[in-house]
Amino acid sequence: MQDAAARRTRAVSARSPRLVVLGLSHRTAPVGLREKAALDEQRVRALLRTLISAPGIAEAAAVSTCNRTEVYVVCEEAEAGRAAAARALVECSRISRSELACAGYALYDEEAAGHLFRVAGGLDSMVLGESEVQGQVRAAAERAAEEETLGVLLGGLFRQALAAGRRVRRETRIASGATSVSSAAVEIARRALPDLAERRILLIGAGRIAESTGRALSRHGARGIAVANRTVSAARSLAARLGGRAVDLGTLADELRRADIVVSSTDAPHPIVRRADVERALAARPERPLVLIDLAVPRDVEPGVAGMPGALLYDIDDLEGTMRASLEGRRRELARATAIVAEEVARFRVRRNALAVAPTVEALYTRAEEIRRAELARMGRELGPAELERVDALTRSLVTRLLHEPAARLRGAGSLRHADSVRHLFALEEGDGEAIEMRVAGQVHP
Repeated sequence: MQDAAARRTRAVSARSPRLVVLGLSHRTAPVGLREKAALDEQRVRALLRTLISAPGIAEAAAVSTCNRTEVYVVCEEAEAGRAAAARALVECSRISRSELACAGYALYDEEAAGHLFRVAGGLDSMVLGESEVQGQVRAAAERAAEEETLGVLLGGLFRQALAAGRRVRRETRIASGATSVSSAAVEIARRALPDLAERRILLIGAGRIAESTGRALSRHGARGIAVANRTVSAARSLAARLGGRAVDLGTLADELRRADIVVSSTDAPHPIVRRADVERALAARPERPLVLIDLAVPRDVEPGVAGMPGALLYDIDDLEGTMRASLEGRRRELARATAIVAEEVARFRVRRNALAVAPTVEALYTRAEEIRRAELARMGRELGPAELERVDALTRSLVTRLLHEPAARLRGAGSLRHADSVRHLFALEEGDGEAIEMRVAGQVHP
């Protein structure tokens, strides 16, 4: 996997690699559009395979959550990379080209890196400072690595983004209070129906969001939580951890009649809770309202449930308005968190610049070593073993000391113009240092 990633990165490293992110989020698109662009596991992997086979694309990764779908690519030409990402997203999701053009955004190089750092730090989330996105960014990197589309630049970028997210949470109070989709969902439930200990809770889905929501509900007194899931074994496992019971999705109609609060967070491509099911459930218990909190994108609850007498439906967009009071303290921390992101962007700039000129630096050292060894071999016929060893050590030291400063300056500047000048002055061929470049490609870290 590492060799394949290194080869793809090397294909664009002689020309400064461009970083592009194309996507849409809760800031640019309503939930109706976001659910069209949402990518499940299978679609994410298909998108990555489509992208990596496109000309000029060296690396690719995708982040898809309830609040955003974003495609990251490393490429030769920025606009070609953006166009390839757009084509792949349209091909692998349900969003149209025109919808993506209206609701999408494209960011490049340092701006793209800074955006990912903000995302990982919870600064671009619907609930400021939320922590769940950290795991989502990590999962995106792991999927790309498994598909062998994560190379030197993106691999380092995602590692740095996760580190930046940890810094933001460690060095600021941006994550104080309710900071996740799950905690916001619990806040909605408590406002709609207080005394959670007396309410029947139904979780639809058994994934990470369902578990974090269930644990948050338990901390606020909820007992006897029912978990419904397509895979019964997953429902049983989560129910055991929450001290609740597992139910089959086939009994959903009965469970809706019993429930007071329903929280749904599956990755199903179609609605799970139908208007007709809710209507029958309410008819069987007209004295009790039913609160439905839909955390899924695409949505799990048919939109037609909204406005039904006795039904209170909240979707992912409704969460934004539930935490305004508790957000004020976190917003005061935003300036400190933004400064951390700026520091991380500066580190990314240095790393990207160094990566762009690394092949030239290594080719320079390789050429110098070739000349040194050739001269040493010629002198070997005139010197004894002891003298040859001393000359070898001396010339090795001279080469290292002579090249150290220009190499450091070249890495620091990260200028392809300077790199081209070095190649011209020292007559370095494009292939020089290829073996060393492969090693460097596997060892560069943020």
